[in-house]
Amino acid sequence: MDSLFLFVTHSIDTWGYWAIFAGMALESANIPIPSELIFGFAGYLVYLGRLSFEPAVFYGVAGGLLGSIASYAFGYYGGRPFILKYGKYFFATPSNVDLAQRWFDRYGLTAVFFARLLPVIRTFISLPAGFAKVNFGKFAAYTVLGSLPWTIALIYLGVALGENWYLLTTYGHQVSLGVLLLLIIALLVWRKRTSGKKTNNNKDM
Repeated sequence: MDSLFLFVTHSIDTWGYWAIFAGMALESANIPIPSELIFGFAGYLVYLGRLSFEPAVFYGVAGGLLGSIASYAFGYYGGRPFILKYGKYFFATPSNVDLAQRWFDRYGLTAVFFARLLPVIRTFISLPAGFAKVNFGKFAAYTVLGSLPWTIALIYLGVALGENWYLLTTYGHQVSLGVLLLLIIALLVWRKRTSGKKTNNNKDM
């Protein structure tokens, strides 16, 4: 882990946005590179004024989308038998695939959105989406929408923590659950407000 930590931070320190893009592409294609490490250090560089917030978010989301598309393609063209047989060569173990599959079976395409905020599952959720051959446009849209709050939150926290950004690598799972909880609350509030407006409009009619 120490060598991975040094490699990732050195890469981002040297190559900036392109290293963020490449790191997230690999992470979303089932390679175990913690996004907390990538975005936390990116946020630290934003804190130092060496990177800008919005481009860091853009390249992070874009890299995640590319890696997710690659993972989706593995599932789409290879199918579950191929992944279970050869997935170990790119870190897609049967237990991780089964975990993502259970989420997808239970929540369908919306799992692609919410899973981006959950540890482990976010890396592998694209595989069952590929197995099911879901609509690619919807898959890409849900991937981007799910990645945005996670990316923004982690980079922002990296900025806010400053010299202590590395704490994200220790408490990343708790951060994931916190972001997910806030997103669910925001969605519930939005739904309540929109339903209330519809009710008022119907009364006015």
